[in-house]
Amino acid sequence: MKNPIYLALDFPDGQQVEQFLIRNELSGIPVKVGMELFYREGHQIIEKLKKNNHPIFLDLKLHDIPTTVERAMENLASLGVDIVNVHALGGSEMIKRAKEGLLRGGASNTKLIAVTILTSMNEISMNDELHIQGKLNEQVTHLAAMSKNSGADGVVCSVHEAGQIKQVCGKEFLTVTPGIRLKDSSADDQQRIATPEFAKEAGADRLVIGRSITRAKKPKKAYKTALRGMLENGY
Repeated sequence: MKNPIYLALDFPDGQQVEQFLIRNELSGIPVKVGMELFYREGHQIIEKLKKNNHPIFLDLKLHDIPTTVERAMENLASLGVDIVNVHALGGSEMIKRAKEGLLRGGASNTKLIAVTILTSMNEISMNDELHIQGKLNEQVTHLAAMSKNSGADGVVCSVHEAGQIKQVCGKEFLTVTPGIRLKDSSADDQQRIATPEFAKEAGADRLVIGRSITRAKKPKKAYKTALRGMLENGY
């Protein structure tokens, strides 16, 4: 993929998305559509973005019983997005059935990835709040290996776990990393963050960047700066 950076469209509605992309001349770039936007606009926002040649990561993080997730994925398959995801904590059977739903719906080209541990969490919150004991990076790697064995094409993970996941799951297994910040940006509600340059060195395949670009004074310049950080390191 020539452009490995997905811009997180964390806007409340489609009108603001359209205005932002046009105003900042960001046509055709890869974008991430999350719950906030999809639940407001539905499949129409996906269709509009596809008409404007945007590769799409549909970030809905499905997590339910296997049958429900399978049927949901079969419905989502018709959207023809590039990437869609589930929560790895839903277990191996759920991931297998999610993949089956995509394939039965005809989305053989859509990548299924699994969320490991949210980048808004750290090891303390994982241990104390989720009662998942042990090292965070070991838990993430375990979930990645389980996801691969269940048919997933990759995982959502922190940059800091990407290299270890590659060692365990292989170079072709996708690592999609949120929590990316430009050097002069704040961390906001993320815990495990990194710059684009560090992300590439760490083994990340795809980056998800939101507020560092959408809240920048010059979003197009910020996007180009992030892209340059990846391209100069091997893309």
